[in-house]
Amino acid sequence: MSTNLTAESPADAPLPSGDGKDRGKTEGGGLLSLVLEGLRRNMRQYGMLIALGLIVALFTVWTGGDLLLPRNVSNLVLQNSYILILAIGMMLVIISGHIDLSVGSLTACVGAVAAVLMVQHHVAWPIAVVLCLVLGAAAGAMQGFFIAYLGIPSFIVTLAGMLLFRGVTEIVLKGQTLGPFPKGLQTIANGFLPEVGPDSNYHNLTLLLGFVLITFVIIQEVRDRRRQQEFALDVPPAKLFALKLIALVAAALTVTLMLASYKGAPVVLLILAVLVVGFGYVMRNAVVGRHVYAIGGNLPAAKLSGVRDKKVTFLVFLNMGMLAALAGLIFAARFNAASPKAGTNFELEAIAAAFIGGASMSGGVGTVLGAIIGGLVLGVLNNGMNLVGVGTDWQQVIKGLVLLAAVGFDVWNKRKVGS
Repeated sequence: MSTNLTAESPADAPLPSGDGKDRGKTEGGGLLSLVLEGLRRNMRQYGMLIALGLIVALFTVWTGGDLLLPRNVSNLVLQNSYILILAIGMMLVIISGHIDLSVGSLTACVGAVAAVLMVQHHVAWPIAVVLCLVLGAAAGAMQGFFIAYLGIPSFIVTLAGMLLFRGVTEIVLKGQTLGPFPKGLQTIANGFLPEVGPDSNYHNLTLLLGFVLITFVIIQEVRDRRRQQEFALDVPPAKLFALKLIALVAAALTVTLMLASYKGAPVVLLILAVLVVGFGYVMRNAVVGRHVYAIGGNLPAAKLSGVRDKKVTFLVFLNMGMLAALAGLIFAARFNAASPKAGTNFELEAIAAAFIGGASMSGGVGTVLGAIIGGLVLGVLNNGMNLVGVGTDWQQVIKGLVLLAAVGFDVWNKRKVGS
């Protein structure tokens, strides 16, 4: 994640006149001033990340440390994996200036079809997975066609899709729960990476993957900084950049050690990592990613620039359908059954995760990593409130207030920038 700061470097800033005592005070507070200035200028980027840290700290104290037990951290990943997958796709939809209300019902529909294929017709689970992903992509493409090429608002199309897919789910399952799923698919949803190497107190493969992740983060951050310097863009001062790297490495190392001290990294975490890296690269570096931002930020200008807005919108909804299918497979396999009531309110969770993660109501703003952060905020809230015994009624109230605060912050931030 790149950072754009315009704070003056400490080396270039003039030292105040006075004695050495005053000068020492100024130098001592220089790094803190840089941090505060960086946060002020990048509040949209770092606001929810700081909020996530505060929420984790609050519930860690409130639960007596239970929130950060290695077993609970693994459960947190498993419990929220399908919402995080949906949040990635929903972030792209919202960036393009649209909305998708059908993903919860499509998740249930794909899970139902998967159960019929694997349980009733004994189709091999890898083949059934491919067929279900194709089905999800086709459903998303159908909605994308109506939105992009027929000009029907996405709210109306996906509202109709929500009713349609929920009805198909009821028809396919005939109102009953169907299971169990094959062990191979259950392993993807609930399993952990295998142990390799000598016996130790930690999961060796997870440690190796954590080291690879840390190396990737450092290389990516350094590369982004050099690229900005090549194009004469503002970059953070060296001290602030080093502080950011230290924080990222510390966070990655902490999570790695927690997972490695239990059963290792969940398989679904590896899937999420591939999705985050892949879609993050596409949205930052690929032409189609920049076009998604363009049509969401200023559609008339994008058209004048030659952006094929209809094709891009079509692809965004096709992608959303495929990710909804993947989430549906993981959800059904995790609970080892397909249910007519599966996926209820998943669309609201995904939309909330995107907005909490920094998406703008007007489109054109947001990141894939932001969607993950927003999903984790909701996941930690759910998990923490369950651990301390908060009722589901108050949980809904609190999550609603968090969403309202996130959207209100977006409106306030845009007014402040525009003033």
